[in-house]
This record gives sequence, structure tokens and C-alpha cells, in this order.
Amino acid sequence: MGQLLGIILHSIGGFSSASFYVPYNQVKKWAWSTYWITLGFVAWMVMPTIGGWLVSSDLFGILSSSSFSSKLWTYIFGVLWGFGGLMAGLGLRYLGLSLGQSISLGVCAIFGTLVPAYLTDKLGILVTTGPGLVILIGFILTIAGIALCGYAGVLKDRRLTGAEKEQSVKEFSAVKGISMAVLGGIMSSFMALAINAGAPIAAEAANTGTAAVFVNIPIFVLALAGGFTTNFIYSMVLSYKNRSFGDFGLTPASVRYRNYLLAILSGVMWYGQYFFYGMGATKMGDYDFASWSLHMATIIIFSNLWGLRLKEWKLVDKKTMAYLWFGIAMLIVSVIVIGIGNHLAGG
Repeated sequence: MGQLLGIILHSIGGFSSASFYVPYNQVKKWAWSTYWITLGFVAWMVMPTIGGWLVSSDLFGILSSSSFSSKLWTYIFGVLWGFGGLMAGLGLRYLGLSLGQSISLGVCAIFGTLVPAYLTDKLGILVTTGPGLVILIGFILTIAGIALCGYAGVLKDRRLTGAEKEQSVKEFSAVKGISMAVLGGIMSSFMALAINAGAPIAAEAANTGTAAVFVNIPIFVLALAGGFTTNFIYSMVLSYKNRSFGDFGLTPASVRYRNYLLAILSGVMWYGQYFFYGMGATKMGDYDFASWSLHMATIIIFSNLWGLRLKEWKLVDKKTMAYLWFGIAMLIVSVIVIGIGNHLAGG
């Protein structure tokens, strides 16, 4: 039952992450940097504090009592992750939701799963235990599903004209988009390292009576603050360069308030991915590092479904759509297989 709950929690987080960028399509007369840093302030500063406060009896007591080393490395990895979040965001801007997510999260799944497993000396159990082998198969299926979704994107890029690409993604640029998505995927994997570095914070939360399912939530106060630092600096430089600071006081007021509400909604949904990820990871036992690939798989499933809903694939042929649907189906199977592996392990 615990494994099923873990998969459900990861799926909710995946849906939240896949959906956070959807409101951007309704934002009017704002530069991208204005929208990005507004949602970022909500997602990386406001919501982590609210989330930690809601699930812990003494959030700031937990943080102050945790070791300086754990707090420092959690923040540093968060800063590095911030570069990934920024570049992945640019990947979405230039490639669209489905293709941008598939590429960046595919790379992120590889680094974010294997590196923490190596650092915690758990890599060996993937090949030396029965449950580990099942999870390894699930991980391979995840990568294969991501590759198929990415290949569908490559076919789309080859077959559509420039005008047709821009019809589905208004700022489409394959070179800039793929570069940003790949780099963003590599750097985004640092969040898995931030969570690993924050283990003493989770232990301190447990010692103060925080429910086991919520012990990872205080970690995100520092990890996401690090991400905000990176994105704030970049967004301010970009806003200065583009002279877009006036967006924050945009007139008419009705458009300004609508944009703020959309950005706030994006920020809440963005934070939701890690709130539910943090809970889901507590249900995965010794194979908690597999949570990252599980999380990535669910995001890609829902982001591609959103891509279909937003008609990002409306002009492609049946062959391209077949690759996309087969990739999504393989990702769904990978989620089930990883869950079975954790069940066999008694996680």
C-alpha cells in the first residue's frame, strides 16, 4: 500500500510540474523574464515557507538546529539547480511544453537518479538484488520512453516548416531550445543532490515530531531559495537589458492583475511538484533514489498530454504521433515497473 501511495503522490507532483507552464499562454504584454521571476518568487520563496510551516511544528527551529554543513550544501546545490531551472524554462520557451520537457527531463532523469545512488552507495543494489533489477528495468524503460518522445520531437522539427513550428510554439528555435533543454536537464539534476545533502534536515524534522511523510518538506526552504537566487539575478539583468521593469506596473490594471494571478497560479503549481515529490520519496524505502526517475516519467507523461491538448502536435503526421504515443505508453509502464520493484523490496 505504501508503494501505491508513493506512486500516486509522485503522479500528483508530476501533473503539477507538467501543468505549471500552461498559464503562460494566457499572459499578455509581459516580458518572459517578468512572468518567470514572479512565478519564481511564489514557487521558490513563498510556498516553501508556507509548506514547511504547515507540516512542521517549528520550521525555523528545525533549520536552525540542523548542521551548518547540511544547510550550506543544500543551498549551494539549490543555486546550481537554479541554473538548470532557468535553462529548462528557456527550453520550454523555444521548444514548447512537450518537447522541451521531454528533452530536459530525460537528461535530468539519468543524472538525478544515478548520481545520488552512487553517492549513497546504493548503485550496486540495482544489479545485485531482485527488486533492484526490477527497478533497473523500470529505469531503462523510462529512458527508452523519454527517447521515443524526444525522437517524435525531432521528427516534428524535420517535417514542419518554420511558419508551422511557430504556429504551435510562438518562439520556436530548435538550436537554442535543444541546447537550453539539455543543459537545463543536467543542472536540474542538482535538486536530487540538494535533497540528498538535506538528509540531516529531514532527520531533525523527524526528531521534532514531523510526520514521516513530510520530513523532506523543510529541505526545500533552503534548496529552492538557492534556485531563486540564480533566477532572480538573471531575470533582473534580462529585465534591465529589455527595459521591461515597467511590466510590474503594467496598465490597464485588469491585464496586470490577470498576469499576476496567472503567475501566482504557475508558482503554486510549480512548488506542488516538490511538495508531493518530498512525500512520495518517503514511501520508496531503500530505493528512494528511484523516485527521481519516477518523478521525471510522470512529468513527461502529463506534459506530452498537455502538449496534445495545446495542439503543439496538430500539424505532424501519423508516424510522428505513433512515436509520441508509444513513448508515453512506455513511460506509464515504467512507472508501474518501478512501483513493483519497490513493492518487492518492501519499501
